Amino acid sequence: MKESIILIVEDDDLQYEIYEEALADYHLTRALTGSAALAQIARQRPDLLILDHVLGEGELGLDFLPEFKELLPFVPILIVSGALEVHQQMKALQGPRRAHYCLPKPVDIHELRRTVEIALAECGEREVARQFSALERSHRVDALELFSRSTDRLARQNRLRELVAAARRRPNISALARRFGVARRTIIRDLQELIRRGQLPPEIYPDWENTTEQEGTE
Repeated sequence: MKESIILIVEDDDLQYEIYEEALADYHLTRALTGSAALAQIARQRPDLLILDHVLGEGELGLDFLPEFKELLPFVPILIVSGALEVHQQMKALQGPRRAHYCLPKPVDIHELRRTVEIALAECGEREVARQFSALERSHRVDALELFSRSTDRLARQNRLRELVAAARRRPNISALARRFGVARRTIIRDLQELIRRGQLPPEIYPDWENTTEQEGTE
């Protein structure tokens, strides 16, 4: 079985030693700041993210939560902090760009281990699968359409990743759009998601953030 990778965003050395001891069965990686974590995610996608709130260089972990969820939509996020008020904890656990769990410091080792086990077993892609199953059981008229659309997108992205990786050069957006029978903006969005998930290297499409400019010049 593949060893789960846990990215820990924590600037306190003593706290990180606690994680090393408590989570010795997992492969741990570390970032001292939110900015460093974003760069690290681009190189290696973790299976779980543990996030402190007060970080090095004056950064605040919750400020990076939307970006982490954008890059890691199916990866559970566990916030461990002693600096959050109740309303901050509630905000972090609600909404579309939410964390899955929030534990206080000093962290209870047994609760930490249990929470990590549950997050890896129940959250992420399994959570999405359960949501689709719930849609089907609810007999929503658009449930099958939603599921089909999601499946088509994943299939297209997998094929797109293979084509772009094999070409080893900047992708031709218009040609790919014609090949898959979709709009150019759909291909650009697919490439963005693949890069964010670490399934394509950023250099394969280095200017993907300037989509407006590319739409006008390509």
